[in-house]
Amino acid sequence: MHNSFNMSSTLSILQTQTVRQKMTAERILKLFLVLSTHSVFIYLNCVMFIAVRSKETFREMPRYILFAHMLFNDTLYQLISMVLYIFNVLYLDMVLGVCSFLILISTSTVTNEPLNLAVMSLERYFAVCFPLRYAQLSTPERTFFTLAVMWAVGAANVLIDIFTVILVEPSFFLLSGMCSYEQLMRKRWQRDKGVALNVLCFTVVGMVLLYTYVCITLEARSATRDRASAQKAMQTVLLHAVQLCLSLMTFLFNVFEMLLSSFPSDVFAQLRFVNYVVVLLLPRCLSPLIYGMRDQSFRPVFMYFFTCGTRSVKPAGTNSRLEKEC
Repeated sequence: MHNSFNMSSTLSILQTQTVRQKMTAERILKLFLVLSTHSVFIYLNCVMFIAVRSKETFREMPRYILFAHMLFNDTLYQLISMVLYIFNVLYLDMVLGVCSFLILISTSTVTNEPLNLAVMSLERYFAVCFPLRYAQLSTPERTFFTLAVMWAVGAANVLIDIFTVILVEPSFFLLSGMCSYEQLMRKRWQRDKGVALNVLCFTVVGMVLLYTYVCITLEARSATRDRASAQKAMQTVLLHAVQLCLSLMTFLFNVFEMLLSSFPSDVFAQLRFVNYVVVLLLPRCLSPLIYGMRDQSFRPVFMYFFTCGTRSVKPAGTNSRLEKEC
């Protein structure tokens, strides 16, 4: 396969990634650990998604619509990540057109994560600081429109790279090879563009989280408002800040991998697996679970579906349809 790379660093990373190793017991164990971890958390995310969509009140509340989108977004990311991991570990070639589509969806979900956190923080800000106008400011229709804009912003970066490849080498998408985002990096400005957009995204999201937290804190100190509600909102925004830090680790994956590429291939393979588990896998698995288990209204509903109705504690307002769901 002919690839017209213009960046020697990118070529070095690709060459290091595609160094073939024997299928040893250690690599089989790593594959099993990754697939089992993905499978467990995909299952948990699916159960939480079913639970959050089971009650009409959840389906109509912007807060839980955004939470459901977080679950959908992370589940989609984990599914694609698991598929790409299997292909890379087994050194399976993929049609690069299909690879580009998977990279587009995967990278969009990565960008959507911090954007979703920013919108969730703004939703809490409206609820606490503008309680009388909250019903007008936060509606299901506006929430779904925001999600559509979010996906458009998340896909913009990779779409630019894909269109660049179409202009440079249209036949690229008919070829087959190892699936990697670096395959789309044909010009140096593409990498600089990606870094700049990521920095801009996290800067804006960080400012939104800081602004909403300060405003909610000031509101909590006011004697004219519900302090208990404001305190809970403050804790929620702080949790979003923690989740933002976990999301930031995703963007550091390629930076760490570039630094690790200078090591010998056998050492690089070990460090790359640690980098994958610590930076990519665990943060995306734990983030929605922590958020869902913290919500006192959602937790009993999740436990009911997780135990398929065998748990004695049932969600308030459970109707016969929900009881028969399992």
